Amino acid sequence: MRHGVKGRKLGRTASHRLATLKVLATSLLQHKKIKTTAAKAKELRTFVEPIITRAKTDSVHARRVVAEKINDRAVLSELFGDIVTKVGNRPGGYTRVVQLGQRKGDGAHMAIIELVDYSGVIKPKAPKKTKGEEKPTETAEEVKAEEKKEKKEKAAKKAAVPKTKKEKSPKEKIKKEKITKTTKTPQKKGS
Repeated sequence: MRHGVKGRKLGRTASHRLATLKVLATSLLQHKKIKTTAAKAKELRTFVEPIITRAKTDSVHARRVVAEKINDRAVLSELFGDIVTKVGNRPGGYTRVVQLGQRKGDGAHMAIIELVDYSGVIKPKAPKKTKGEEKPTETAEEVKAEEKKEKKEKAAKKAAVPKTKKEKSPKEKIKKEKITKTTKTPQKKGS
C-alpha cells in the first residue's frame, strides 16, 4: 500500500524524473505558460513553487540553490529580477493549472500550467493572413537563397537523367575489365 507516499512517478526513474522536472521548470519560467500532461503539470507545481519562494531572497546562497534546478543562466537572471518583482508579496500559489481535456492520440489528460501574475502578459499569436493579403517583399538574402535552391534542383535533374546503353561510366568499364581478367575457365582433371 502507498499510504502517505507523496509525488508521482511519471513512469520514470528518479534521475529521469528529476531531469524532466528541471526542464519543465526552466521552460515554464522562460515562457510563463506551457502545455503538458495534467500529471506532469501537477507535479511541476510542487517542484517550481519552492524555487520561486527561494528566489524571493536575493542572496548568493539562494542563487546557487536555485541554479541547481534551473540550468539556464538567462532564465535564472529573469527569475531573480523580473519574476520575483512581479510576484511581490504573494505568500504562495504562483502557478495555475488549467485542465484542457484529453489528447487525441493517446487519451492523456492535458493541462496548461502558467504563472498566475503573467496570465495577461503573454504575447498573443499573430492573426492568420486572409486570402486577399499579399506576401511582404522579399529581402536580398531570400532571393539569393531561392537562386541557390534553383541551381541545386537543376543539378539534381541533370544527375537524374538516365544513361543510354552505349554510354557507361568509367567505373563500370573498370569493373567489367576486372571481372573478365579474374574469371578462369575450369580445367578438366586428368588432362
